[in-house]
Amino acid sequence: MPEGHSVHRLARQFADVFGGQALAVSSPQGRFAAGAARIDGARLASAEAHGKQLFLGFDNGLLLRVHLGLYGAWDFGGDDTFRGASSIGAPRRIGEREAYDGAAPAPYAGPPAPTGQVRARLVSPHGWADLRGPAACEVLTPAEAAAVRARLGPDPLRRPDSGWEDGGPEEFVRRLRKRSVIVGTLLMDQSVVAGIGNIYRAEALFRQGLDPWRRGRDVGPGQALALWEDIASTMADGVRQGRIVTTRPADRTDAAAPLWPDNAHYVYQRQGRPCRICAGPVAVTDLAARKLYWCPRCQGAGPR
Repeated sequence: MPEGHSVHRLARQFADVFGGQALAVSSPQGRFAAGAARIDGARLASAEAHGKQLFLGFDNGLLLRVHLGLYGAWDFGGDDTFRGASSIGAPRRIGEREAYDGAAPAPYAGPPAPTGQVRARLVSPHGWADLRGPAACEVLTPAEAAAVRARLGPDPLRRPDSGWEDGGPEEFVRRLRKRSVIVGTLLMDQSVVAGIGNIYRAEALFRQGLDPWRRGRDVGPGQALALWEDIASTMADGVRQGRIVTTRPADRTDAAAPLWPDNAHYVYQRQGRPCRICAGPVAVTDLAARKLYWCPRCQGAGPR
């Protein structure tokens, strides 16, 4: 599932390539036909991400909410004015760069014929975007969209001046510390903090030396705030780079080796390999139907 940094990149791309333009919206697959008709022909007025949710606002007052889930993806294309990622979402290889590759665009004659199950297609005079396989795709009123946002925790990538009052770091600390659930589970709870997925969860806990099995209520306020700030920093790097890199330069095994993939992470998918800090073996276990990676020496011995 794309983590929050990818959805923020999506929002930026929509604003850059479709902002202020009237969009023809359709549902080649047919499952979104009624929703598409409500925003067809409207101008894109805003594009915002909150955690893993994308909200596209239109000048008729309605919003398109998309949650990509495990299998959703957007594909993009357009004329020679289009500069952006050709695809964001699944199925992508972990860490595949989401950026314009500099190749000369092919002559543009409008969007191609839809292939596969295209839930929604958005077309401007200069480009197009196709959505496939989302977990959610719906048109909402502002009140309905506000209700969705109210169920989400604060987003580490949200700007303080964004106008969405999610409480920021103070609210994260409060929500984390009021729970008796283990922190390894809480970081994946979108009502506690929005946008974190399996990679950022494992890497943030390692970088902060936090035992994944410590209860949220047992995490001190200073440590909880440091966890938030570290997550916000590494996720902001992900927005800029289009991939998740969490290692500090001093901790990479070979400064001359390519950063991706072997030098990118501390523990994620490195089970059985030596920890970059203590050289002990990185461990993996199942936690809430996902794989959790951690270092028993640096963080804690394991489930209890």
